[in-house]
Amino acid sequence: MSPDHSNVTTEFETVHTMTGYYDGPRSGIANFRGRPHIYESLFQDAPDSSDVFLLQPIDEETFRLAVEDWTIWGRWERAFHSRQTTQDTHPALPEDRARHDQLETVLKPRLHIEDARAFKVRGRFEVRTPAQPGLTCTTEMIVYWTPHENAA
Repeated sequence: MSPDHSNVTTEFETVHTMTGYYDGPRSGIANFRGRPHIYESLFQDAPDSSDVFLLQPIDEETFRLAVEDWTIWGRWERAFHSRQTTQDTHPALPEDRARHDQLETVLKPRLHIEDARAFKVRGRFEVRTPAQPGLTCTTEMIVYWTPHENAA
């Protein structure tokens, strides 16, 4: 059964993670109608559709684990930009590496888009309050989801 996405609104939603970026957010977790969903850009499949995304709801445990892993990434990123670590430790500080590896193993299948559960929308991402120049894990992002004419 396809989720009801007929009530897509133009109200902004919170972006919780941004795990893929290329000329804009490409994957991560953001709210849709107030609930966390995986978002994944169709940009690689159709470069002329850079604003088209697949969305799929996730459960609370998956959301909690993904935010924990995003927090680990954030600690690494802040340490890297302040020259307290090097690219060699990417994507987690040595003290976080074991937990990151555990989370990655658990999250990989949970954050996979399933065609039967996903639906298409258009997304427009914006920086709400920049923490520093450029996009980082501390940049507060929002997204506006709107209907996609060929929503499936």
